[in-house]
Amino acid sequence: MRVEKDKELMGILKLMAPGTQLREGLENILRAKTGGLIVLGDNEQVLKLVDGGFAINADYSPSYIYELAKMDGSIILSSDLKKILYANTQLTPESNIPTLETGTRHRTANRVAKQINTIVIAISQRRNIITVYKGDVKYVLRDSSVILGRANQALQTLEKYVSVLDRVVGNLNLLEFQDLDTLFDVITAIQRTEMVMRIVGEIERYICELGNEGRLISMQLNELVKYVEQDEILLIRDYCQADLDCGEIYKQIQNMSQEELLQLDYISKILGYTGVTLVDTLISPRGYRMLTKIPRIPLGVIENTVKHFKELKAIIEATYEQLDMIEGIGEARARAIKSGLRRLREQFMLDKQL
Repeated sequence: MRVEKDKELMGILKLMAPGTQLREGLENILRAKTGGLIVLGDNEQVLKLVDGGFAINADYSPSYIYELAKMDGSIILSSDLKKILYANTQLTPESNIPTLETGTRHRTANRVAKQINTIVIAISQRRNIITVYKGDVKYVLRDSSVILGRANQALQTLEKYVSVLDRVVGNLNLLEFQDLDTLFDVITAIQRTEMVMRIVGEIERYICELGNEGRLISMQLNELVKYVEQDEILLIRDYCQADLDCGEIYKQIQNMSQEELLQLDYISKILGYTGVTLVDTLISPRGYRMLTKIPRIPLGVIENTVKHFKELKAIIEATYEQLDMIEGIGEARARAIKSGLRRLREQFMLDKQL
């Protein structure tokens, strides 16, 4: 599984993505140029900061919040966003909380968000922007057309990276069957896969911010990278040193900086290979990745097969009788594994010629 970065921000963006009732209300206030300060939350900490105004306790609707925003004070919504609780209130956060904001509305929003760690939305009257605060997080919501443009640009970049990755992995596939792959080939494949997954993460954030307008982008993304993450995990399982935790290695690779990711030796050390020349070091895969490509072979059977034979080369060279001896295989699966590996090899050779 990918490490969840910016999890809190993604959650906030989902709440106010285009197509939601909350976003419609915010857009109405923005277009009217009245400005506004909205707090999402009705716990005791929030209510302690509320001074004056009047209780509404009415069902939320985009048009109603727009009308209430014409008054100068803040609006308090329930945590589930179903009720407008208070309007025209004064918020009184601690004045010694540091903030770099300039306008009174934004300074108040920033301080309230830091003091009680809740979502506060400031809608600027003059600058015509919506700023969201929560704790130390600050995010300016952008127009859908701007995000859509960036998402399409990121998709084009992703297509180029996937094309390069396909060539690198295609080359590695053939070398694995010939038992000629080097550490350089393996590390390059892992590096290129991780680069692709980082672009995917960026596009997923755009999709989250686009809400119901991001459906087509989401469909294109899924089509481009259907099995990429699975391949990265299986590459690590195939080649990392036996005494290392594959899940931990995957986390370390995800947490690498962009500069570290460009250094093949750095990735090699994480996999457990130190003091070796990448180009000259021949290395054999365990066989997880190739066996996963064969249809209808359960994970338990793959585990047992790899545990018994240790390397892909030994699995390829095994007879039907040797495969039949493995727990969970039997005659039918032994034939499926042999024919599946043969078809994969033929397919990889054909792809190379094309």
